[in-house]
Amino acid sequence: MTLVLDAMTTLPADGFAGTLIGRAWVPAEDGPSVILIREDGVFDISRTAPTVSSLLNGPNPLATARLAPRDKRLGSLDEILANTPPEKRDERKPWLLAPVDLQALKAAGVTFAGSLLERVVEEQSRGDPQRAEAVRSSLVAEIGTDLSQVKPGSEDAARLKAALQARGLWSQYLEVGIGPDVEIFTKSQPMAAVGTGAGIGIHPRSVWNNPEPEIVLVVNAAGVIQGAGLGNDVNLRDFEGRSALLLSKAKDNTGSCAIGPFIRLFDESFTLDDVRAAEVELRVAGEDGFMLEGHSSMRQISRDPAEIVRQSIGASNQYPDGFAIFLGTMFAPTKDRGEKGSGFTHKPGDIVTIATPRLGALVNRVATSDALPPWRFGAGALMQNLARRGLLGAA
Repeated sequence: MTLVLDAMTTLPADGFAGTLIGRAWVPAEDGPSVILIREDGVFDISRTAPTVSSLLNGPNPLATARLAPRDKRLGSLDEILANTPPEKRDERKPWLLAPVDLQALKAAGVTFAGSLLERVVEEQSRGDPQRAEAVRSSLVAEIGTDLSQVKPGSEDAARLKAALQARGLWSQYLEVGIGPDVEIFTKSQPMAAVGTGAGIGIHPRSVWNNPEPEIVLVVNAAGVIQGAGLGNDVNLRDFEGRSALLLSKAKDNTGSCAIGPFIRLFDESFTLDDVRAAEVELRVAGEDGFMLEGHSSMRQISRDPAEIVRQSIGASNQYPDGFAIFLGTMFAPTKDRGEKGSGFTHKPGDIVTIATPRLGALVNRVATSDALPPWRFGAGALMQNLARRGLLGAA
């Protein structure tokens, strides 16, 4: 299958109406630049904002982006998108990267009741997909599937916890799903995220895994949410199901963190309420003809996005460069891809599309992490590149 990117399928439904920022690799600079995406072109604004982190930590990111000089046009959005998939790339021309750089990459887990049950299934089946259906049926019979009415940290949640513990059914996933404290973990390292069109990585030993379509908030060092994008928080159900202590191996692998296609800054056309109301669509198209579709409704999130951010940063935890946080998903696919009861898992070559009208579409092709290009360009390389370009003092 051919991965094709263009402006029509990548942009939000209202096109260029929002304030869209991102990053592009610019061969002439031998490094990345912060970009402003407009109808009349994609503009390198790195002289005004050398990093996305510095832009969002500034006094007025929205005004800074809008007023940045547009004298350095990299091309049209269509031209740069067409050059972004690695298999079609002309290395002499710019291509899109993940739209964050120095920010910490965090994720909130078990934030939807709709996927909470599946996390318990992973744990109870010890990561064995063959046991999942039997475990799922047993749990549904015991506790039902509707936990959406239970407010995390409430008295009702505490009573449910006591009842489940008495029946030997309490789980670490239920603890963070309906308990007072949200699960917040490090998804990957700063600079490690891949953007739209890039390969997304699955650990080569994983035999039970799935995409996780999510909205990603970008937050500055003061804890102010500045905007949002889309993300794929790839999940290895077998690794994490065997032991929660394998979370880092399940989550942080080469190419396993995708964010994009852009960051849409909050402005008069887009606010946190749009995030709260978002319907995130997922489509997986396999080279074997397999097709999977699903959605995640942010209206069903158990914890408000602002509360997740409040639990992420504060007096006990700071992020000087800001952070990006995946908000979680209600989507945990159970559709069989092979024999009955085997459930869903990725195969190399799958094309994953995550989309919502206000943020556009993030598209990636699945590969095993060891088959992707090794991650080489980190924070140190970025600083050296900015210094060569005379931009380091402004970063």
